[in-house]
Amino acid sequence: MARPAMARAATTPPEPKSISTDTPRPEQATLENALPHLDRIIHERMRLGIVSALAVNESLTFNELKKLLQTTDGNLSVHARRLEEVEYVECTKRFEGRMPKTEYRLTALGRKAFERYLDHMEALIQAMRESS
Repeated sequence: MARPAMARAATTPPEPKSISTDTPRPEQATLENALPHLDRIIHERMRLGIVSALAVNESLTFNELKKLLQTTDGNLSVHARRLEEVEYVECTKRFEGRMPKTEYRLTALGRKAFERYLDHMEALIQAMRESS
């Protein structure tokens, strides 16, 4: 007997490309309000790795990121594409001889978002230390 097909979950709308201006400043963050304001795009482990690596390197190739993050082609492609969609990362594709070369750079918007993310995490850590 065949099982009924499960309904697909509704997809969530894409996240905004810009950083909200109504986000509390990190020094105002408390345990209660810090977590909802973390950038969910960057907060995912693989995307955090990509953004972190690009923050300390002018650019990295696909293969360099793949090796550094110890991930698969597909996993890296999906997460890099998501960062491109919100304009945190820019991708340049070219050929060296006959070999394709994909290179990634952190955009100004991506750097600002990453700095804000780090500020929120630091405020959260500080609030945790003060509450202990």
